[in-house]
Amino acid sequence: MVAGQRRWAQRLGGQSRFFVASVREAIENVDHDYTSGSIGRALFLLAVPMVLEMGMESIFVLVDIFFVSRLGSDAVAAVGLTEAALTLLYAVAIGLSMGATALVARRIGEGDRQAARATAGQVIWVGMAISVVIGILGVVFASDLLRLMGAETAVVLIGPGYTATMLGGSATILMLFLLNAVFRGAGNAVIAMRALWIANGINIVLDPCLIFGLGPFPELGVTGAAVATNIGRGIGVIYLIRCLSTDKAGFRLTSSDLRLQAGLLNRLLRVSVPGAIQFVIAMSSYVFLTRIVASYGSSAVAGLTIGIRIFAFTFLPAWGLGNAAATLVGQNLGAKQPERAEQSVWMAARWNAGFLVCVAATFVIAPGIFAAPFTQDPVVIDYVADCLRIVSLGYGFYAVGMIVTQAFNGAGDTDTPTIINLVCLWIVQLPLAWWLAQVVGWGPQGAFAAIAISDSLLAVVAVVVFRRGHWKTRTV
Repeated sequence: MVAGQRRWAQRLGGQSRFFVASVREAIENVDHDYTSGSIGRALFLLAVPMVLEMGMESIFVLVDIFFVSRLGSDAVAAVGLTEAALTLLYAVAIGLSMGATALVARRIGEGDRQAARATAGQVIWVGMAISVVIGILGVVFASDLLRLMGAETAVVLIGPGYTATMLGGSATILMLFLLNAVFRGAGNAVIAMRALWIANGINIVLDPCLIFGLGPFPELGVTGAAVATNIGRGIGVIYLIRCLSTDKAGFRLTSSDLRLQAGLLNRLLRVSVPGAIQFVIAMSSYVFLTRIVASYGSSAVAGLTIGIRIFAFTFLPAWGLGNAAATLVGQNLGAKQPERAEQSVWMAARWNAGFLVCVAATFVIAPGIFAAPFTQDPVVIDYVADCLRIVSLGYGFYAVGMIVTQAFNGAGDTDTPTIINLVCLWIVQLPLAWWLAQVVGWGPQGAFAAIAISDSLLAVVAVVVFRRGHWKTRTV
């Protein structure tokens, strides 16, 4: 028996050492070929830095709300309503990043690195142009935007500084998303991960300093959270630009890559615009859901805001796995290996479902534990608990739908998930949320239930369409 235990311990120790070595390899800046060899290994090497990257992105939203919650529910509501409006900016950023990842990954799979770099150059121009427009509008109409979102008077008084700063600094959001997408498409997810580490570290340090006026820093209240976030993201962008300008990243841009190229720009927009619309649909549905919940007061909005932030902490690492699947799909389609691309998707879906179902179980069993660090208001805690418990019932379906949707996007077929989102989120989710909340009388809980139902429906439809295989012949 002792000998058997010793063999078991040795085997376990060997597996542990292998896992640690694999993780170390994944987070080192090493060039890998993801179009050959073990699919599981390729997915793991890509997923680890992408999951860590998305984990860092989720920490952004949690850190801000953690400190702002100390200022009261009105401050949390200001952040929540601004974030609801910012979802449209995130939609544009994610849509453009999908186009960037798809085109760069396809060119890398084809072995055409010069075309991949030229695509990155067009991405930079598009991102800067959009950020200027959004920044100006956000600064000028900050107060009007909060009123439009249904903010109470107290929220309108304290919130415009936060709203104007976040929207005014939209360039940091867009460029961080887009440049990270370029590196992900090239298979160099480590650089993207490091950029988020840098940005998050700075944000975590500056948040309490600028919100509460610690030491020599001014006390800016809720606006301080926005200033800290923009500074952190901005320095992350500077790091990415530095990597693009050197051979350190294995993906060096030259001045010729930054020239505007009409044909390539049109191709990028052809893939990116439906992707942006796809996420405008998805995220604007959240805006309207927030508007429905806002009719029940600041406590309800704060509950939804904190609940969504907690979800983001689990969604974004799962999105990291989805991004890994998208890169594998793009590169393997470029290498003329569609079956390998499909196998990558189903493996990622299984991993993601296993992860999110475990997370959902904890939300259903003990949701209040997750709400307590963010608020001491018992009414808000109840709303957060209801949000976590109800929405997480659809996690298993959502896990698969997330991966399949990203696979479409990685193939450059952004039209299909856009149509699916339109049907499931606008035609189903929003009317259902209003009906359950207002007509049936479930209140905010009705909106939470509509999220779980529509996300589950989206996953079923996406899988059915994916199995038809039209995405394998998509050209970009």
